[in-house]
Amino acid sequence: MRSLKAGDFVGVWRISREIDDRKSKVRGELLGSAELTLRGDRELDYHETGELRLGENAPVDASRGYRWVFEGQKVAVSFTDGRDFHAFVPAGHANGTDHPCGSDLYRVEYDFTGWPEWRAIWTVKGPRKDYTSVTVYTRG
Repeated sequence: MRSLKAGDFVGVWRISREIDDRKSKVRGELLGSAELTLRGDRELDYHETGELRLGENAPVDASRGYRWVFEGQKVAVSFTDGRDFHAFVPAGHANGTDHPCGSDLYRVEYDFTGWPEWRAIWTVKGPRKDYTSVTVYTRG
């Protein structure tokens, strides 16, 4: 599979996220959208909004944003304030780089084999967190 370019991601994506929080023994889901906007020829602004449900709790509005910078064969992802988050190769089935957050470790795996549908699978473990989050992206 060819490596995807910044322009391939531009637009609105429907997102469906399943969360299995083993630490608090709660399952959850987020339904919403992610909009990726081109900034220059190799950068994207990622903005996600949705409704998050955790267990039997009332749903809450959720949002987050990132900056994606395409550098050669990889994408460097940072938080909106510029702090580094992780990097990945936008092709096939690929592991991203790990992201330590205090004593917790975030590991990500991307799956582009069903493009234009794609997935991001996060596994988070540590003294404060123990969960898996699987997000499926489909064109909006």
